[in-house]
Amino acid sequence: MINEKIAQAKQICREKQIDLWLTFVRETSSTPDPMLDLILGAHCTWPSAFIITAAGDALAIVGTLDMQNIKDHADYQVIGYVASIREELLNVLHKIDPQKVAVNYSVNDVMADGLSYGMFLMLKDYLTGTPYAERLVSSESLVAALRGRKSRTEVQLIREAIRETLDIFDNVTKWLRIGVSEREVAEYIKAQVAQRRLEYAWDETHCPAVFTGPESAGAHARPTGRLIEAGHIMNIDFGVRKNGYVSDLQRTWYFRRPGEKVAPAAVQRGFNVIRDAIRKAAEGLKPGMLGWEMDALARQYIIDAGYAEYQHALGHQVGRQAHDGAGLLCPRWDRYKDLPFSVVEEGQVYTLEPRLTVEGHGIATIEEIVQVTKDGCEFLSQPQEEVWLI
Repeated sequence: MINEKIAQAKQICREKQIDLWLTFVRETSSTPDPMLDLILGAHCTWPSAFIITAAGDALAIVGTLDMQNIKDHADYQVIGYVASIREELLNVLHKIDPQKVAVNYSVNDVMADGLSYGMFLMLKDYLTGTPYAERLVSSESLVAALRGRKSRTEVQLIREAIRETLDIFDNVTKWLRIGVSEREVAEYIKAQVAQRRLEYAWDETHCPAVFTGPESAGAHARPTGRLIEAGHIMNIDFGVRKNGYVSDLQRTWYFRRPGEKVAPAAVQRGFNVIRDAIRKAAEGLKPGMLGWEMDALARQYIIDAGYAEYQHALGHQVGRQAHDGAGLLCPRWDRYKDLPFSVVEEGQVYTLEPRLTVEGHGIATIEEIVQVTKDGCEFLSQPQEEVWLI
């Protein structure tokens, strides 16, 4: 996978007219640059420069003690140093003579913002007296493309994480009953994760997030001692990490009252509106669409059905992280800065996750994962088509 991404990065450098992309790091086990997950898959200790060029070069300038580890992990031409990286770094820059040097800083994309301020100052010091000090640009567009356009191996790994998650959801459905607490549901899921020797897709304090009934804490909150009651809608927001890649899915259950054969009309309608909003978004998702346009498809559908709009983005990218890549399917709100205007690209993997409130019952929500294709998208997760009844 690492070598697939290095090859991809070379092509994107050419596409974006970036002569040289420089990832400049140190002590990465403590302060990692997010891009090392894609272009190295290992850590380094001393100041290190990972250089990929439009001309097809892949160079790593690292401390001599790190050389063999780098060679073992990725297809770089490795250059070692002892006292200072300065001389070897400047030698490479003078030899390539790039007109545009992309480094990892960004206002919009946290994944492209891995260059620490200290390392930036060190780099500027090394470049003093050279023309390259004035040729530094943000790697934001390059990083967005590289993280977003999933390689064949990446998609396979995401599918594996999704399969594990859906299997755990199936087991949860068989186990669930009225009277257990949100915390007990979470502990059941955590036992499944441990049994399968998996990791959590995000912070374990709220992975899984479990919320039941009309007065639940909701998304991004840890499970509580609140008990599941008849008439409740319950949701789980959960994902696993397997072989370095994650899933991020949500499912909805309804707990029947005595005598109920099906969910009440209000619950069924709320679920159907969410399901159909996802279908509508998936039908419109294709390369060239803007993030805010995609969000608007689902958002307006829910508003037109008489529900309040959800207070978050329709979907985010998934990959090495649960929130991966710059592209976002989001409204034109200030908190999202320029991300609503990001362009959907082939190969990107997104969640679709609108939600709405069903008064007196709880929150109806589903989260699916799709990949953008040449002229549309395909579901990587098996969509939830009906509310699950307990």
